[in-house]
Amino acid sequence: MAGPHAYSYRVADGSGLPHDPLNAIVGPRPIGWISTVSATGARNLAPYSFFNAFNYHPPIIGFSSVGWKDSVANAEATGQFVWNLATRAIAEKMNETSASLPADGDEFVRGGLTPVPSIAVTPPRVLESPVNFECQLTQLIQLRDANGQDVESWLVLGEVIAVHIDEHLLVDGVYDTAAAHPILRAGGPADYAEIVPDAMFAMERPDDSG
Repeated sequence: MAGPHAYSYRVADGSGLPHDPLNAIVGPRPIGWISTVSATGARNLAPYSFFNAFNYHPPIIGFSSVGWKDSVANAEATGQFVWNLATRAIAEKMNETSASLPADGDEFVRGGLTPVPSIAVTPPRVLESPVNFECQLTQLIQLRDANGQDVESWLVLGEVIAVHIDEHLLVDGVYDTAAAHPILRAGGPADYAEIVPDAMFAMERPDDSG
């Protein structure tokens, strides 16, 4: 309980801690492993730790980029991107795609990953990833602070228009989250978490009909 012995600070003054705890507290977070192509067709693949789903119908997902990076520029230029599920089996390959490469660098090559054609968008999917969402850009929003000033971060939202799921993850037609062993960003300079079957539990929503 955050009571009398809570460690408190005003964000403007800094946390006074070795690492900003925000990313570790709001976590673990799904990873936005985003593939795009530039207007000239150059491939790009990069992981983003600010990522989530925001709507059911239509399905809308999004990632936020701190800084105007290639993924944002490409999504703006082409109106498309692909999300690829990052799993424990390909964690090291995913991590390689976070390297800063020159403009003509190819993260698929850097990570030893296989680009395969999508069915509805131009950016390729990651073959080694067991789930891919092909997305059409819906909104590109520059974030603002509480004073209304622009922040050098951009939220990229897209409607999922095609889905690919490895069949072994469908059990009687139901997607088995833990079977994929997804990894999530857990804060700090290098921390990740893995979802495993033993970590799962179930809770039904309360019945408010009475």
